[in-house]
Amino acid sequence: MISRYTLPKMGSIWEEENRFRKMLDVEIAACEAMQKIGQVPLRDLNIIKKKASFSVSRIKSIENKTHHDVIAFLENIGERVGKSARFLHMGLTSSDVLDTALSLQLSEAADILLDGLDALAKALAKKAKKYKYTVMIGRSHGVHAEPVTFGLKMALFYDETQRSIERIKTAKKVIAIGKISGAVGTYANIDPKVELYVCKKLKLSRAKVSTQVIQRDGIAEFLSAIAVCGSCLEQLATEIRALQRTEIMEAEEPFYKGQKGSSAMPHKRNPIICERVVGMARILRANAMAAMENVALWHERDISHSSVERVILPDSTILLDYMLNKMAKVIDGLVVYPENMKRNLGLTKGLIYSQLVLLELIKCGLERKKAYEIVQASAMLARQEGAEFQTALFKNQKLKKYMSTSGINRLFDIRYHTKNIDKIFKNAGL
Repeated sequence: MISRYTLPKMGSIWEEENRFRKMLDVEIAACEAMQKIGQVPLRDLNIIKKKASFSVSRIKSIENKTHHDVIAFLENIGERVGKSARFLHMGLTSSDVLDTALSLQLSEAADILLDGLDALAKALAKKAKKYKYTVMIGRSHGVHAEPVTFGLKMALFYDETQRSIERIKTAKKVIAIGKISGAVGTYANIDPKVELYVCKKLKLSRAKVSTQVIQRDGIAEFLSAIAVCGSCLEQLATEIRALQRTEIMEAEEPFYKGQKGSSAMPHKRNPIICERVVGMARILRANAMAAMENVALWHERDISHSSVERVILPDSTILLDYMLNKMAKVIDGLVVYPENMKRNLGLTKGLIYSQLVLLELIKCGLERKKAYEIVQASAMLARQEGAEFQTALFKNQKLKKYMSTSGINRLFDIRYHTKNIDKIFKNAGL
């Protein structure tokens, strides 16, 4: 478990107090439903609603003997309610209560994750707008390609975060499901109207078909959405780590007053938060795989999934909450170096305009293969001699047959690469 990283709000969802509270909500709602159809006397319902409470420590004490948490839970409530407690859990099975309560916990967790994603999206949008026209080199295979802007890079991650929001929203709908259908899902000992009432009151959808449990594909989908979200955060963190490399130094995560980077080297400022996020994303993916392993249960139910979920559900939701919180702070406090971007943009001495020269030659009537060979020859010469690309082009006699010196110079204009930035931002809703 990752208790030392637990954020209070998310962590409280998985505390025993909240779990038993949700279970009690389910039990009382079921009693209300049964009172409406004449199975529980109103007097007993009122007593249950007035006196039903529990003590986590007492439940644990009883469980040491029963080795069954739901029975211990019911016995503890019975101690406080008295004879009317006989109407609690009438016709229900343990998983009616456990799975429905779990759906409530997961729904709460999803809401917190959506809040975290919204905060990250806002931080990314702010940075995207601020650096909308801050030109930097784009890289493919880690090698200089053509110019982009830092704002465009942030807009990309903003758009990706929007998709993560939609994934979590969709997954929330999938896991917000209750069931009160009895020992093997047949409603043999409980009226289906009870399930309808309970789910409506608790704002859950009802399982159309169930066994003793709610099927686990929904939880697998939820954990998969969390894992994909974590992978998106990993990509963002990896980008910042790469840009923070000494040789590049175009952006770096915030370094706070009093912070230390190395026990041995006082000069170090390391991307420790981003590296932490990268590592945690691996855990989220592993937990998603465990959730998929939980889908296949024996017949109408076994409990092989239960022990797994007690680990992966708190851990994955708490981890992602933590990661979102940290990455929002990283983006909000991100240190950006436009001058270094400008410096790096010129490292290849104009080679980044090679495609534009290629396209201009094609416009002049050359076959693409021929045009490519002409431009590549000048590019390789410039690299070999460490010369400006323009200078190498001026020396290329084959190229001069089609383009003048002024025509070549006209192509070396950074604005050519930023002319569609506004359109891209509009597409992204920025």
